[in-house]
Amino acid sequence: MPTTDPARTMRSTSLLEGRTKKFGEAATRRVVSAPTGALYEARRKIHPQAVRGRFRTAKWIILAVALGLYYLVPFLRWNRGPGAPSQAVLIDLDRGRFYFFFIELWPQEVTYVMGLLILAALTLFLMNAVAGRVWCGYLCPQTVWTDLFLAVERLVEGDRRARLTLDAAPWTIEKIGLRTLKHAIWLLIAWWTGGAWVLYFADAPTLVHQLATFQAPPAAVFAILTLTATTYGLAGHMREQVCTYMCPWPRIQGSLTDAHSLNILYRVDRGDPRASVRKAASLRAAGQPAGDCVDCFACVTACPAGIDIRDGLQMTCIQCGLCADACDTVMQKLGRPTGLIAYDTEANCRRRAEGKPPVFKILRPRTVAYGLLVAGIGGFMLTTLAARSFTGVNVLHDRNPLFVTLSDGGIRNGYTVRLVNKRPFERDFRLTVEGLPGARAEIVGAPDDRLAVPADATREVRVLVFAAPGTARSAPLTFRLADPVSGETASVQDHFKAP
Repeated sequence: MPTTDPARTMRSTSLLEGRTKKFGEAATRRVVSAPTGALYEARRKIHPQAVRGRFRTAKWIILAVALGLYYLVPFLRWNRGPGAPSQAVLIDLDRGRFYFFFIELWPQEVTYVMGLLILAALTLFLMNAVAGRVWCGYLCPQTVWTDLFLAVERLVEGDRRARLTLDAAPWTIEKIGLRTLKHAIWLLIAWWTGGAWVLYFADAPTLVHQLATFQAPPAAVFAILTLTATTYGLAGHMREQVCTYMCPWPRIQGSLTDAHSLNILYRVDRGDPRASVRKAASLRAAGQPAGDCVDCFACVTACPAGIDIRDGLQMTCIQCGLCADACDTVMQKLGRPTGLIAYDTEANCRRRAEGKPPVFKILRPRTVAYGLLVAGIGGFMLTTLAARSFTGVNVLHDRNPLFVTLSDGGIRNGYTVRLVNKRPFERDFRLTVEGLPGARAEIVGAPDDRLAVPADATREVRVLVFAAPGTARSAPLTFRLADPVSGETASVQDHFKAP
């Protein structure tokens, strides 16, 4: 049975205590993470340090664009003609329509929605294969709203050290005031976030007026309150736990990446062995190796997930690049080259260890396959969308009875036919029956074969098809709907039943 060396244990304990005193929360995080035999680990509140740099700037730009689009798009107008909704992007559940500027999708065209979901998944796979969790670090709604809530927290309570001091301080009028203001702003953002989502399902100006006058439908209020609670809880309190425990993507990404995928990595060959500035100077003066990393923990304190990127690629890392900005700031102050933490590949890490130059392979079988699938599905969807018909017809054969034998020996079949007009104006259609020689169609309630269908609507008619005496077998039957003005046609096949 292995034994523990007391001297070694004391040295380790002293080292950890020294780091705790020197580096505060960052070192405490490393101590607490040691195995304790517990079945789960309680959440440790993380106070990321504000940083500046190219990655942080990119995140601010993406945040502003993403939230600007999310909040403002419901108020964009689009003229679709009289009687049609004027909201540019609208999911109209009452009428069963999805409007996106000049595109209008019906429930029967749900295949386009499925195609968009498949296209989004493949695009995500492609992004992951090229640059790891770039979606998680910059575009994920959880990341965007967490960044916004953190910005509010810094604005109200100050940066990392001020927030740590405030946490440790007793409850005073000032502390209560700061916390109340912070949570009030959080709730306001969460409320508007939930409200903006509901605006995509109703006319935005109308619903805003109803909310302001307390006349909004109960369903809308309930949806807004639910989304307010989830946004407030996920972005304000759970934060990194959503990415670590609730989101399945960190557990999937490993199968979508390879050694040539770009990730935020620490260059071990350049940074190690780690030493303080003075010690590194002494080691270099003595002809001994010393890395560029000064073990300042700036990368740890800047990480919103509270991890140490120097420990290698980790499941909890969202690849946001803030650790790289923090490290670059330290390197610039020390007059050393930046890029100690940067986008790199595991293959290049091995190549540098072997003394070989780095090689970046963006075009690989994996990325080419994903790219071709994205281009193929996207092109197919655009082609079918551009060529889709604005005329439709559906037929339902009578079940009981399947056919009726007439007194003269003829056979009659009954059908329920639904005519579809997807144009924003009324149209007159002509319905004909083909495929059965000598057959005659009669539209109940319509003396002729011309049928008027209102704008952006459907019409259901009853059609009787008569076959001449002597028809002794079933036969395929085609119902053809035509617009004499535009020339558009639509057809559907069914069967004529006979003894």
